[in-house]
Amino acid sequence: GTAALIWNEIIREKVTNFIMNQSKEQRILNFVLQNAVRGDPCSVVDTIDKYCSQKEWAMNVGNEKGLILDKTVEEANPSVALELGTYCGYSAVRISRLLKAGARLLTVEFNPEFAAIAKQMIEFAGVQDKVKLLEGPSEEIIPQLKKKYEVDTLDFVFLDHWKDRYTPDTILLQECNLLRKGSVLLADNVIFPGAPDFLNYVRKSPHFQCTNYPSHLEYMEVEDAMEKAVFLG
Repeated sequence: GTAALIWNEIIREKVTNFIMNQSKEQRILNFVLQNAVRGDPCSVVDTIDKYCSQKEWAMNVGNEKGLILDKTVEEANPSVALELGTYCGYSAVRISRLLKAGARLLTVEFNPEFAAIAKQMIEFAGVQDKVKLLEGPSEEIIPQLKKKYEVDTLDFVFLDHWKDRYTPDTILLQECNLLRKGSVLLADNVIFPGAPDFLNYVRKSPHFQCTNYPSHLEYMEVEDAMEKAVFLG
């Protein structure tokens, strides 16, 4: 798994970026703009999956774990959802297509280049009315959610950013009183690349009830899993 990631993410990607004079993320967006149906979020998701499974690997949640994400979102039926780690906007589009009328998703992205790609992806999918993209570090944005973005509590949180931020950001969500009894957290990549500190924290905490969903790393046969942690108050 690690060798495959090094090949895809470092060697192959840098060579292709140099030859084509554009980033992999821009290539993903261009493929969507040329091949997906504007205003159809399902078409956008399917088109990204097609590109990343057939052409270039990318760190979206992917089609297999995407079904776990879908099921968790549908069960939570959130009015206010938070995503940490937007990347190209794949999961933001995937989540928002399942949101009920009047619900909203706040998605946080630290990398300005990724944020710019995601903004175009979200608009092309036609879900911009449901999704608000917040650019900056999660540890700065989370404490601003109540006052600046009028969030009372979060019904659903998807953690898919830096793995070493999973635990501190979960603690921050608790300290900022952004979780209510029944709030659902879903964390990606808890096996590969892995988030052992997060698993240790939520599983040992009396405030969370955890469920593990074994799966595979996006677009690969490498073992991975998602962890659902329901806040008990």
